[in-house]
Amino acid sequence: MRAYTGQFSDNQPIRRNHAEKEKQLRDLKETLAAMKPQTSPALRESVQRRIRELESELRAAERQKTERAAERNAQAAPSSPTTPRRPRRPAFRSE
Repeated sequence: MRAYTGQFSDNQPIRRNHAEKEKQLRDLKETLAAMKPQTSPALRESVQRRIRELESELRAAERQKTERAAERNAQAAPSSPTTPRRPRRPAFRSE
């Protein structure tokens, strides 16, 4: 059978949100702690590598989140409190 677009067998990475990544990180740390001494070094190293990757992804996401918040705060604040947001119309005087 052929796979159609969007099917799980398309060999695409599974996209996870922040909460799912944190849960996976917790699970991997528990798995690493529960490994017995006779566990193969290759398996142990692969779990440790995935933990490092997830931690770096979460740190990068947190850094981007704080940068975006800082940019939003900088844009929301007016440049000077004394400058009006739009020019005022001159007062009409009849002479």
